[in-house]
Amino acid sequence: MSNLIKVGMADLKVAKAPDVLTTLGLGSCIGLTLYDPVTKVGGLVHYMLPDSTQLKNNSNIAKFGDTGIAELLDQVVKAGASKTRLVAKIAGGASMFQVSNNAAVGKVGERNAEMAKIMLKKFGIRLIAEDTGLNFGRTVELDCSNGEYLIKAVGKPNKVI
Repeated sequence: MSNLIKVGMADLKVAKAPDVLTTLGLGSCIGLTLYDPVTKVGGLVHYMLPDSTQLKNNSNIAKFGDTGIAELLDQVVKAGASKTRLVAKIAGGASMFQVSNNAAVGKVGERNAEMAKIMLKKFGIRLIAEDTGLNFGRTVELDCSNGEYLIKAVGKPNKVI
């Protein structure tokens, strides 16, 4: 019997098969998973902003792409994943607000997705699938028994990446 483990906003969790990690309401936020297909250890971080260096009060490392992804990597390896086998998937990064004059706030989703790619490249982890951008929110589930990343969005068919 598997447990459904909820990951909040600006939060991260690690699990092993047969458990499932889920996070709700990814708008401009990114839900990034790391998964080891051999040990079936997976992790999910739900981060809100790309870069912790832009803010002074950034004690919550899971809130930011740069620090959240690094911490998730650390935790999945401690839980038994092999860094060399890890694969990553990302979802979210939507443009949820219509913003005039191309203000930076309107590009948060795009910058969040870009930060995921920068950090994964830095750590040498392959990004094997993504469902990002557009203008709708997503709820996601990582099934640690097979690495499937289920994407649910209102009014759209469920998608597995």
